[in-house]
Amino acid sequence: MSAHAKTISLTVNGTRVEASVPPRQHLGDFLRERELLTGTHLGCEHGVCGACTILIDGEPARSCITFAVACDGRSITTVEGLDDDPVATELREAFSAEHGLQCGFCTPGMLVAARDVVLRCPDADNPAIRTAMSGNLCRCTGYVGIVNAIRRVIDARNTNAG
Repeated sequence: MSAHAKTISLTVNGTRVEASVPPRQHLGDFLRERELLTGTHLGCEHGVCGACTILIDGEPARSCITFAVACDGRSITTVEGLDDDPVATELREAFSAEHGLQCGFCTPGMLVAARDVVLRCPDADNPAIRTAMSGNLCRCTGYVGIVNAIRRVIDARNTNAG
């Protein structure tokens, strides 16, 4: 570790983590290399594709353009941290049923972003879902299955709530 490394303390998927990190190490690299949480995929590494989307204090963020040192004291949730999350569980089932995944590279970031859409926009129609998900790119599906999966979860949750 370089002489300029900084010790940070953060919570990752509910577990307190303390580590010495280089000041310019991206959170995505920290999660994959140090924490071995390889569900966070690094695609473009410019914050454009959304494959690296995680939650920082409950808000979606791009881990490829976020420095780990900037997350000192914060709570990080990766796709692995959503294993027992009811909305993420519903989305995984819907993505499978609606054929919203193919190669799977974008899927972790898609699920994290889709969960945010379901929770933040319970009345979203298909155009609103497409707009909300426009920051997450997929080269395989054509997005129809992804939109249908999110729509399925929103509709089911609205039916169950009413």
